[in-house]
Amino acid sequence: MSHNSFGHLFRVTTWGESHGPALGCVVDGCPPGLRLDSGMIQAFLDLRRPGTSRFVTQRQEPDQVRILSGIFEDDRIRARFGGAVTTGTPISLMIENVDQRSKDYSEIRDRYRPGHADQTYDAKYGLRDYRGGGRSSARETAARVAAGAVARQILGEGITLRGAVVQIGPHMVDPENWDWEETARNPFWCPDANMAKSWETYLDETRKAGSSAGAIVEVHATGVPAGWGAPIYGKLDSELASAMMSINAAKGVEIGAGFAAAGFSGEENADEMRMQGDQLAFLSNNNGGVAGGISTGQDIVVRLAIKPTSSILTETKSVTSTGENVDIRTKGRHDPCVGIRAVPVAEAMLACVLADAKLRHRGQTGS
Repeated sequence: MSHNSFGHLFRVTTWGESHGPALGCVVDGCPPGLRLDSGMIQAFLDLRRPGTSRFVTQRQEPDQVRILSGIFEDDRIRARFGGAVTTGTPISLMIENVDQRSKDYSEIRDRYRPGHADQTYDAKYGLRDYRGGGRSSARETAARVAAGAVARQILGEGITLRGAVVQIGPHMVDPENWDWEETARNPFWCPDANMAKSWETYLDETRKAGSSAGAIVEVHATGVPAGWGAPIYGKLDSELASAMMSINAAKGVEIGAGFAAAGFSGEENADEMRMQGDQLAFLSNNNGGVAGGISTGQDIVVRLAIKPTSSILTETKSVTSTGENVDIRTKGRHDPCVGIRAVPVAEAMLACVLADAKLRHRGQTGS
């Protein structure tokens, strides 16, 4: 299997399966001299970790990360930096799987689950790991979150990344009630306290019905300077879209106003400019912080649509690998809305793309 790596100067390769002994990633291209230890990575993995509420899978994985290479610490380093730092060599990260229940999947060994990669993996490789989806499982995203924590060290404190769930099923947050602080006060990453209460009722009903719901996740990057990204084939927004679409269950990506821009007039969509003192200021951000593939200095704004979890208890029509018609229901522990845990994953992918863009910009312009 190829295509397990992404990025250019900041390059990440993930490895491992849902029900294997461990998973992880190798991060290459990280500059030397950056503070990094397992606690810095663990803080972000804990945000993605399963089993944290009744609205996500009850698989109990501590997601404890181990740094196997790429950092160094001694008395002089500790005195100068306060702890271990990156050496500039590949950083290898490992997360053990400790709560696999492979027997939950024995019934679907020869049955294709609709919406999953079962049929397509068989068609491409002639075999598949049916235990939780193997490599196609959302469990792989833990490695991305770990890599994203490294990317944040490259970006530095001047750039802030944050995300929220803005829609679950048909229920969308009210922009007038948006409060970033609220995302930490409910289990949905919801910036609207009133909507969070509605989602609780909606998802309880969805879960009891043996079904699932989709979601829309929105991530922002504040403090990105103008000039990152490149024209034509290195556009920042195209690389953001590619990174977000690589997330499990993602089915659509918008930058800025996105599809809504098709309904705007030219003057409505234009991000008009004025000088405020000696600083250029934009009067809107319909382009989501990117114009011509290059960052404008405004907030980078990306939304991604996450489909309903394909693993559901309700019976669905399918076929076996030998061509027989069957009805199938997926046992095991699954998220009623996988979009909830997609927020730290989307933030991580945003961090990785921006870290790569920063290094590439510095390599081309020297600044």
